[in-house]
Amino acid sequence: MLTVAIGGLGAIGLEVARALDAGVDGLALIAASARDRDRARARVSGFRAPPEVVDLPSLAAADIVVEAAPAGVFDAIAEPAVAAGRILLACSAGALLPRMHLVEAARRSGGRIVVPTGALLGLDAVRAAAEGNIASVRMETRKPPAGLAGAPYLEEHGITLDGLGGPLCVFRGNARAAAAGFPANVNVAAALALAGIGAERTEVEIWADPGVTRNTHTIRVEAEAARFTMTIEGVPSEANPRTGRLTPLSVLACLRGLTATLKVGS
Repeated sequence: MLTVAIGGLGAIGLEVARALDAGVDGLALIAASARDRDRARARVSGFRAPPEVVDLPSLAAADIVVEAAPAGVFDAIAEPAVAAGRILLACSAGALLPRMHLVEAARRSGGRIVVPTGALLGLDAVRAAAEGNIASVRMETRKPPAGLAGAPYLEEHGITLDGLGGPLCVFRGNARAAAAGFPANVNVAAALALAGIGAERTEVEIWADPGVTRNTHTIRVEAEAARFTMTIEGVPSEANPRTGRLTPLSVLACLRGLTATLKVGS
């Protein structure tokens, strides 16, 4: 039995916590944390086995630490977990990109850093292609304007999405710049970069599109072993339109894979 702690009880963390409380073989939820700890206690009070609500560094007491919090508190969750040699499930892949020193720290401590697929698809194929030569990786993201609201890049460049009458490309650049400018919106770009050819070479376009109701990601890969295009239309979370309903399910599937007797996919 592996113990699990969750940092963040929002659209991702709370759903994962509920699933673990309902029962997942080989896993036991023991702790959680959130910015408002009184609210966090209220959210888990009805659980069959309510986890202890602790401060962020104390999450590292568990075998597996799920980081599902705003990127601004990433260090407070990730650094203690890595130092303690735990398994860190990092949902904020964009926050991990500029902190790759944590990978070396995990190597020294015996820990692991696992990035769930999240609201994306095809990372197995991208990882496999990266064992050979990849010429290019491109991703186009289209979201309803509300799904991009509040992004630092938009505010820094004075881009307003109010009353948008049609699709607007709000960003073109590499995955590193995309993750920095849209930390709550395109963790998928960072995950894609980590799976493939890196943040500098992975090209990203981000569109605000009032004509779509789903978060849509299209990936195009040109590689020595294969050429492929993949598109996913994810349903936005009701609790937070900046993330997709598939993301907590991906985290849960990733957790199951850590203890499963049969694991499908590379």
